[in-house]
Amino acid sequence: MPIVGIDYEKCNLCELCVNECPRRFSKNEDNNKIIFEDKSGSCIFCGHCIAVCPQEAIIFEEFGDGPYSFEGIDNLATYIPYEKIYNFLRANRSIRKYNSKPVPKEILEKVISAMECAPTAANIRAEKIAILSDPSQLKSLSDAVKEELLKNSATKSMYEESFQINNERYEYQIYFDAPHVIIVYALGNTPIDHYNIANIVTYGRLAAQSLGLGTCYNGWTQIAFQNNRKLTKLAGIRGKSWGVFTIGYSNVKYYRCPPRSHKKVSTLKKD
Repeated sequence: MPIVGIDYEKCNLCELCVNECPRRFSKNEDNNKIIFEDKSGSCIFCGHCIAVCPQEAIIFEEFGDGPYSFEGIDNLATYIPYEKIYNFLRANRSIRKYNSKPVPKEILEKVISAMECAPTAANIRAEKIAILSDPSQLKSLSDAVKEELLKNSATKSMYEESFQINNERYEYQIYFDAPHVIIVYALGNTPIDHYNIANIVTYGRLAAQSLGLGTCYNGWTQIAFQNNRKLTKLAGIRGKSWGVFTIGYSNVKYYRCPPRSHKKVSTLKKD
């Protein structure tokens, strides 16, 4: 059980943990102490109790890393104003031309650290991550994915022309000769698994952009894996759900963001 109890030498009875999680935290009026009980074993280890306690009085174990504090930041909204985050999000591009320079290990580790922060439904954190960097492996996987997509008449009609054009431009065209491919995978195959993986991939792509890297979500591999799960062995992974993206240093500079169509939004009617 990761939540062990309360450090009563630190606890000041503020009851913030009780308000945050009244199902498992309560105040014992007999001894005037906060207690933690999870008789049903239903705690999902979201960690909100740890995050909300100003005294660091929640005792826990086996949570992974330690708590992360926002040193010197009282208000996250003032840390990155909306205008800056909007520009950053709007500027995100799908990169299909990469420099052959590999990304240093310490930079890839930063991308992975950001991906590990992504929210998952019910705090299910069963996803795994694989980084493919070997050119021969990427070439083999690229060829296998391409072959699989050309077997199917529907995907063949959609992608054959692109493959023919890219064949003259890239050695392993499915991945645009990117130095690395990152695959997020899970054993489950439910909408929740897909949402979780999508969140993790998005966190990785945005983190990569902040580090001067380019990325591109790779639906080709996902479709091929769904059609033929034996292909996952070429990537050294398992699972029933996948999210794949290329990552590396971009060989393209973009000067502006293209137009985006507005979504239809239903709003509350005026009184």
